[in-house]
Amino acid sequence: MDKAIKTPREEQRHRKVTESRESRSPGLHKNTETGRDEKSGFKKPVIKKPSRFSVWYFLSFFVLLYLFNSFYQEKPQTIEFSEFKQKVISEEIKRVELSSDFYIGLPSKTQKIETGTTWQNTKGNQGGASAVYRTIPVEDPSFIPLLDSKGVSYYTRPVSFSDVLGKLFFTWILPIGFILALWWFLSSRMRNSMGGGMGGVMSFGKNKAKLVSEGDTGVCFDDVAGADESKAELMEVVDFLKTPEKYTAIGGKIPKGVLLVGPPGTGKTMLAKAVAGEAKVPFFKMSGADFVELFVGVGASRVRDLFQQARDNSPCIIFIDELDAIGKMRSQSPMGNDEREQTLNQLLVEMDGFDTEGGVIIIGATNRPEILDPALLRPGRFDRQVVVDRPDKSGREAILKVHTRDVKLDLKVDFSKIAASTAGFSGADLANLVNEAAILAVRNGRDKVLDEDFEEAMEKLMAGLEKKSRVINEKEKAIVAYHETGHALVAAFTEGADPVQKISIVPRGISALGYTMQLPTEDRFLINEEELLGRVDVLLGGRASEQLTFGKISNGASNDLARATDIVRKMITEYGMSKKFRNVYLGSNQSTYLGGEAAYTRKEYSEDTQRYIDEQIAQAIDARYEHVLRLLRQKKTLLETIASRLLEVEVIDASAFKSLLASATSDVA
Repeated sequence: MDKAIKTPREEQRHRKVTESRESRSPGLHKNTETGRDEKSGFKKPVIKKPSRFSVWYFLSFFVLLYLFNSFYQEKPQTIEFSEFKQKVISEEIKRVELSSDFYIGLPSKTQKIETGTTWQNTKGNQGGASAVYRTIPVEDPSFIPLLDSKGVSYYTRPVSFSDVLGKLFFTWILPIGFILALWWFLSSRMRNSMGGGMGGVMSFGKNKAKLVSEGDTGVCFDDVAGADESKAELMEVVDFLKTPEKYTAIGGKIPKGVLLVGPPGTGKTMLAKAVAGEAKVPFFKMSGADFVELFVGVGASRVRDLFQQARDNSPCIIFIDELDAIGKMRSQSPMGNDEREQTLNQLLVEMDGFDTEGGVIIIGATNRPEILDPALLRPGRFDRQVVVDRPDKSGREAILKVHTRDVKLDLKVDFSKIAASTAGFSGADLANLVNEAAILAVRNGRDKVLDEDFEEAMEKLMAGLEKKSRVINEKEKAIVAYHETGHALVAAFTEGADPVQKISIVPRGISALGYTMQLPTEDRFLINEEELLGRVDVLLGGRASEQLTFGKISNGASNDLARATDIVRKMITEYGMSKKFRNVYLGSNQSTYLGGEAAYTRKEYSEDTQRYIDEQIAQAIDARYEHVLRLLRQKKTLLETIASRLLEVEVIDASAFKSLLASATSDVA
């Protein structure tokens, strides 16, 4: 196709546009070349890196010169002074060159070594080798008279400038230069390893935040599922960043900070990325531990530098992950951490000091909000606290759909069933579940992920890795079978207990020789007193079955006893379910928001109350144990049947367990 003919006006306009583009593209001079962008087709500059002269080239040249002079040039044979005199006496040496460093003996009176020539062995007239000798001078007054008596001519070679320069270079300049070059190399490596580059130690105060370009976080709100309420709160933040005038028009102010609080793996970091991805603004990501350094004051300097960069790139988002690393409550003792407290003080000043209309929003994430300093949580700093909790059933189903977008699934995979079986799973747990299921499908030679792959992956995550190589003798295997059957039977005949999904005597994990898997059918947030006691009964069913069958008990119930005792203790001390202290809280003054263990606790009740608690725990456990024993005695035949079947097949799933219960019930009827 022919090119379009341009009018003179179009040519003039095109020339002006070209000149304006070139004026806005500095640096395109002699050391640049032009390439072509594959996507846009426009020419783009390719900057040539200028060559740099290095001191290493200079040193390498002289080192090579020295090595050549040392190894590739022949030198006179060095002998002792006494031997040198003997050769003068034997008239083998006819001429001697005297210097302060060496005496050099020559085999001919006419031979003279000029400055700058190399020492070489010469050939005599008869073809014999005539060597050149040298020796180190010795204070000997008789040496010169000896030369005169033997008719040996001698002379002194004047010291030339090249000799002085060579001696100076190889004696002083080269060693000192090598030491200085080595010091420069090591110091530059140290500066680079400390993150300073050419700035050295002065760059300690620079922040280590990673700047993500506008919209390049790779995450949007569609990628976040199972946290609809949290997303709604953060969508307002996005709206603030996009259209702040809509809120400032009626007197509203953009929030300065949003604190994301929740257990690990619930998606706090992903929510922060989604905010930046939706708002299309720069996103500074930094961990709380990145502020902490060896030297006092570095953390505060990094905070100042981070906020200065944020102001220069506003509107933007600063995301500080694991905020508790620097936001921990300031200590009242004089032995506190000065570096951490100075960093926190600087963070408090920056959050309450910069311009609220600058469009800089801070998003913090932590799973330990109870240890944060109150000054950090007050309105004006973190104005909003968004709780990102574990997802419910519908949330888990939505998360599974997000994580399986790129996974080849069988059409029969039921997300609703999987979501119902994963109560208490976080978003990270569900992502791991999907990945494990995909790996298991590949391991089994399938090109699609089936329902059984998800079931096996769930079993692996909850009970541990299957230990097929662990050999258990028949006696212990029988004990494990009756133990697990006891759990399952008590669960089947206890009202409100979670249904049994699987019974197995295949070892899993570190120490589990068998397990009984119970999965809830729905999310529960409130549990009454009878249901708590029912959970204790299920936990005690394993030991009661052992005692009823073998007349002895083993150590296999240690974990069951610990969990049962913990439930009863909480019923008495925290839930107010004891007879004497009904509706009274007897806990400690050290509590945690997300269920973690406190560093120390201080009881707020007397020793007599503690004694009462211990007695009540023992009585309650004993009473529930007797109740379980009576239940299993009534179901002794069913216990024997299921345990025998378990010894044969090693694994009984939910449907097989229900059929065994139904057949036993029909036999009794």
